[in-house]
Amino acid sequence: MAAEILINVRPHETRVAYVDKGILTDLKIERKTSPTMVGSIFRGVVLRVLPGMQAAFVDIGLEKAAFLYVGDIREDLDSDSYPIPDLDREEPLEETVFDEEGIPQKNENKTPIQDLIKEGQALLVQVAKDPLGTKGARLTTHISLPGRFVVYLPTIRHLGISRRIEHEEERDRLKNLVQKINPLGGVIVRTAGEGASEENLKSDVDYLDRLSKEVLKNYDKKKTPGLVHQEIEVELRALRDLMNEDVVSVWVDDAEIHKKVSKFVTQLMPKYKQNIILYEEPKPLFDLYDVELEVSRSLDRKIWLKSGGYIVIDEAEALVVIDVNTGRFVGKKDLEDTILKTNLEAVKEIAHQLRIRNCGGIIIIDFIDMEKESHREKILDGLKEEVLKDRGKVNVLSMSSLGLVEMTRKRTRPSLIKTLCEPCSYCDGHGYIKRKSTVANEIFRELEREIDMIDNSKSTFAVHCRSEIVDWIYEFEGKTLEHLEKKLKKSVTFKIEPSYHIEQYELFIKD
Repeated sequence: MAAEILINVRPHETRVAYVDKGILTDLKIERKTSPTMVGSIFRGVVLRVLPGMQAAFVDIGLEKAAFLYVGDIREDLDSDSYPIPDLDREEPLEETVFDEEGIPQKNENKTPIQDLIKEGQALLVQVAKDPLGTKGARLTTHISLPGRFVVYLPTIRHLGISRRIEHEEERDRLKNLVQKINPLGGVIVRTAGEGASEENLKSDVDYLDRLSKEVLKNYDKKKTPGLVHQEIEVELRALRDLMNEDVVSVWVDDAEIHKKVSKFVTQLMPKYKQNIILYEEPKPLFDLYDVELEVSRSLDRKIWLKSGGYIVIDEAEALVVIDVNTGRFVGKKDLEDTILKTNLEAVKEIAHQLRIRNCGGIIIIDFIDMEKESHREKILDGLKEEVLKDRGKVNVLSMSSLGLVEMTRKRTRPSLIKTLCEPCSYCDGHGYIKRKSTVANEIFRELEREIDMIDNSKSTFAVHCRSEIVDWIYEFEGKTLEHLEKKLKKSVTFKIEPSYHIEQYELFIKD
């Protein structure tokens, strides 16, 4: 069974699933109320330069200021902040280290930020990361425009080849073709560019060069912070990035979007235009291959493995912690064999979950402790092999003596849980609430603090709280309450407040 792309369209939400051999391997969800800004280009104005952090806050016309790190600032910005330098076409195209989206992987910029930009300065900037949690969007002045086969970099004169293209002969062929085309700006050949002809590459470069000139015109026209160029919609972006020889069909369940997608594919990759199919069956599109079930499963904290073991995934703002457990799996041979099989099964599920959930940042995996060094190496090698399937940039480090693996995964957009869920309104995102006994003892301690607050011997205390707390006190803490009333020399009454949170209570003095 070959790969398929499913595009599910609703008035306020579009979802794109990439299904390979009947298994969901990639998922993109975008809501009309909060579309991604990654790839969009803005005219920004520097609000504040922070030398101590070597960063700056930039107004790009959004509610929250964006963040620009010194390593993401070009050193060739002139005093007038002209966004696109006059590149010398005679300067040779040399290979450099950029990722496939055109972001520098290593930046040797050692010039202090205060010598590069100043407050009030206008900049042409591109969003590299969506706002995540309390952080604003992350920006870069290294503008990149992705096409079908290449990413065009109008501000530099460099050449890059996707690391996923491994054969040296093909890398050399592509490098020679790009040098022959001799583009005005820099070019990174994407993974989809493997096997592309000179005509394909030149067509992509020419289109993106025209687009960069249009971006510059829009920048010059716009005199206030705001959007200059918006990245294309999620359904088109997904086809641009995911469409390949393995995809036999693209199903779209909306007639209008089907026309839009068909036109896009016909213009950009005409050989795939017959693969675009309007889905008109009564069965929901995402019910094919149980995609809906898989999405729901990826929102759970605990994921069961087929053997009976399970993994637990906890996601913080910049950290993901994964714990592996044997659960109900008891094995057949010995303990070490049982542990190895559970960890091996967990490796595949963890890599799969990270892709579907779009988890990013620092990831810590707590595998079940293994005594044999060969088993640890097998797990680490298996994890490195599995993450090669990930389209995101993943870096797996070594395993510690405790069985902990550190890894990182590049994240530019909010995770699946951040997109589809919100913090629990009752526990306020803590994931837990205080026990009734804890709240009861807090009330007792608060009463003790009020001993000196009442002079009138006829006064009494009234505690307003939930009925569950009152029931707990009378059933389990009756003697404590009686002892406290003797100590206070006051009586304590309770009033039920059904609207209160279970942790909420108030003390009142009644004369």
